[in-house]
Amino acid sequence: MAVARFTVEVPETLEYTSLDTIEDSVSVVRNNYITGRPRNMYWRKFQLHRLHQLVKDHEEKFYEALAKDMGKSRHEALMGDISPLLEECLYFLDNIEKLAKDEKVQPRQITNRFDQCIIRKDPLGVVLILGCWNYPVQLPLVPLAGAIAAGNAAIIKLSETAVHTSALITKLFPKYMDISCYRIVNGGVPETTALLEYKFDHIFYTGSSTVAKIIMTAAAKHLTPVTLELGGKSPAVITADANIKTVANRVAFGKFFNTGQSCVGVDYVLIPKNKLEPFVDALRKTITDWFGANPKESKDYGRIVSVRHFDRIMDLLDRRQSGSIVIGGDTDREARYIAPTVVTNVSFNDPGLMTEEIFGPILPIVTYNELEDAVAMIKRQEPPLTVYVFANKKEDQRKVIDYLPSGGVCVNDTLMQFAEFSLPFGGVGNSGLGKYHGKRSYELFTHERSMLIKKQRFEFLMRARYPPYSAHTLKLLRASLLSSSLTTNRIIYKRGIKNTFIFFLVILFFYIRKRLL
Repeated sequence: MAVARFTVEVPETLEYTSLDTIEDSVSVVRNNYITGRPRNMYWRKFQLHRLHQLVKDHEEKFYEALAKDMGKSRHEALMGDISPLLEECLYFLDNIEKLAKDEKVQPRQITNRFDQCIIRKDPLGVVLILGCWNYPVQLPLVPLAGAIAAGNAAIIKLSETAVHTSALITKLFPKYMDISCYRIVNGGVPETTALLEYKFDHIFYTGSSTVAKIIMTAAAKHLTPVTLELGGKSPAVITADANIKTVANRVAFGKFFNTGQSCVGVDYVLIPKNKLEPFVDALRKTITDWFGANPKESKDYGRIVSVRHFDRIMDLLDRRQSGSIVIGGDTDREARYIAPTVVTNVSFNDPGLMTEEIFGPILPIVTYNELEDAVAMIKRQEPPLTVYVFANKKEDQRKVIDYLPSGGVCVNDTLMQFAEFSLPFGGVGNSGLGKYHGKRSYELFTHERSMLIKKQRFEFLMRARYPPYSAHTLKLLRASLLSSSLTTNRIIYKRGIKNTFIFFLVILFFYIRKRLL
């Protein structure tokens, strides 16, 4: 069933949800989940199709809204917001039946050998999705697609900062989606605080670690599991053999895409001292080629989302006690404009640029002598969401990957690990908790329900487990619960046996070869 298209204007304001209606929204969604409607397979597919069409039918309006909120170009809006949602909906429509299928597993115990062991994929229930402003379409609605596919109901809290995009989603949502099972709540701290008072079966949050701690505290009152997609200072480690021109392009893409407002953006660069000047020259050329002599006039360069965030970024730059601005530095507070800015010779312990995630178009560059020195510096910080490493030698790649914990890794490129939805995405430690995208989104919003299905027969085989116990029943229990000595020895020593066998084969080979010669 297709939804009739209609014209809609991008709203200029975002109306906050009344605090008095939040309890009613949660109650309605919960009651409709109990009816089982969101679990119906046809229903899931239908709602995923509607979610896809919500954006597809009004794609131009979303481009307009994203441009108003952050100055996003069509290209960046397509890559960062539109295509991820459309493709995720199509993925679930194409794979949902396979994902939802019961999984049969082979019983390990002898007493269960003729019975069924099944892992069933049940929805969690009613989930709360707290979106973020830097990708205001993708970050709330991609998790929603996973929640719908898994058979859940949901409350979605949109970003109050990306006003135009959130207002557009809010206006379209009831025209496409069933608001008895999925509802939107808009607002700031009071509305979010009110939402967290209620029990949900899962909370999915994208944002800062500071707010994440508040959410975890609220969730703990109800023993609600959480997924936290956060951020951190994701470094780009450049090694001596890297192609400077290529690396400059890819680092610039990872830093200045979405005006640096990406949780997986390159936060800072570590580069050998003797490569600093060539790299800066290459960056300067890249920035000029992409955005012209004055990036403020470029249609492809965006803006900071709000004055508050502009001030926060500028405070980091002003508080620095090291480094020199060698590219950019121009700003316009009223226009929320910060030019692509590069700061060289920054101390790794700088109290401004190196204390927290920058989340803006300022790139500090730290130099090092040996690759081991760079790895040691990064290890002093909390694990980042992503480690970027630019190296042609696999040995150098491994030095960085093996010794630096992180949510993910991208070698010789930036941002693409986030865009590849076949890979699970998420952080570790301060950079996040839990992973999603594609199949992992389905698993995230699913309870794997273990089921053992037995028949009412062979009761005589169960006699050993019932009292009164005896030496004879103990022998029977040991025989059924523990592997035999032969099996135990095979498992423990099979590697040694395998190596011995290979050794004798090698000896036999050389012996035969010698005889033939």
